[in-house]
Amino acid sequence: MKVLVIGSGGREHAIVWKLKQSPRFPKIYCAPGNGGIARDAQIVNLEADDIKGLLAFALQEKIDLTIVGPEAPLAGGIVDKFMRKGMDIFGPVKELANLEASKAHSKEVMRRLNIPSAAFEIFDSPDKAIDFTNRSRLFAAHYPVVVKADGLAAGKGVVICKNRNEAQLAIEDMMVRKVFGRAGEKIVIEEHLEGEEASILAVSDGINVIALASSQDHKRAFDGDKGPNTGGMGAYSPAPVVTEVMHTRIMDEVIRPLINGLAKENKFYKGILYAGIMLTKEGPKVLEFNVRFGDPETQAILPLLKTDLIDLCFASIEDRIDEIKLEWKDKASVCVVLASGGYPGEYKMGFEISGLEDALWEAGSDTHIFHAGTKLQEAGGGCVTDGGRVLNVVSLGDDIRQARDKVYKAINKIKFEGMQYRKDIGHRALKHH
Repeated sequence: MKVLVIGSGGREHAIVWKLKQSPRFPKIYCAPGNGGIARDAQIVNLEADDIKGLLAFALQEKIDLTIVGPEAPLAGGIVDKFMRKGMDIFGPVKELANLEASKAHSKEVMRRLNIPSAAFEIFDSPDKAIDFTNRSRLFAAHYPVVVKADGLAAGKGVVICKNRNEAQLAIEDMMVRKVFGRAGEKIVIEEHLEGEEASILAVSDGINVIALASSQDHKRAFDGDKGPNTGGMGAYSPAPVVTEVMHTRIMDEVIRPLINGLAKENKFYKGILYAGIMLTKEGPKVLEFNVRFGDPETQAILPLLKTDLIDLCFASIEDRIDEIKLEWKDKASVCVVLASGGYPGEYKMGFEISGLEDALWEAGSDTHIFHAGTKLQEAGGGCVTDGGRVLNVVSLGDDIRQARDKVYKAINKIKFEGMQYRKDIGHRALKHH
């Protein structure tokens, strides 16, 4: 069996790592991959958004299954194009990928299907958006409010604004100065929800849906949830805040109403559905939907999954999710992202990474290093930094505290110039112990 994984981050390395454990013994390709993936899969020199090139490669190599990591190719219609050629590919079609590609579209779908989320307004004019912020009250409450770029902005197009000046600055940054490019041509302004966040990843075949283990991401760059939003600085799984009762509510009030509501409109969502949830006093409310594996949540979740990932993907593609019963390790997982100095702003690359083998030795069993922004050195076989988020270090333990102790023990052995990381990943989970 031949499997093609599309993408180059820590999420894709975790997917490749999980595929390697399949009893089907797949031959794994990854496009474009990274320094760590190069040791676990055959690298294909094609970018993730080169849909035409990827399709030609998949046809030529007779790929049996394609798994799409990032959102851009999904939004670009890669699933539609592969399906038209009779190729099995895991993910939603372009129309449904719009749930992530357009925040305005996603909010309108939630309103239509009566899925709980923050009150919102949509603007395609900076003047109208600024006029809205000048009104005495926004929604039912005062500031803070959240300003979101409508399009894809690599997880960074969301600004929490504490006052009118910050809101107007965010509007001008997105719509006038175009700091997120075309993603900011339209914006959403919504109420700021209070509570604790959780991530729910579910797999659907268009009718049936099954949830993966819950998790919690850490979006802010610095300890104490300070600093700018990033693509994610770490995650843990499962999230204690998602109790059995809360999990049932999320499935009954958010996940199933979306899948069922779309199906009634003859739109069958297949693949991974990621719901970013705020657990408010009124109950779960959706912050965002993503249409692919979360990053870094995937790196925390997949090491806990005992079920074959290939079986899960084919069950989605072949409309038989109802036949799948997921099996999990009775453990907890903590993932910490090691980033380049300056991330999510400007940063330098090309620094040698040391201590990877020592880290695995130090932390003992059930510790994994998933590469993100790395590339292999031409001589010597070592890795150098090649991105903002460089490595994901993941440890499993009997509980979050044990997993956390192990992961930071491993990190102490890893070094590269400018390395930064949060030292408090999992801090919310410890309150529940």
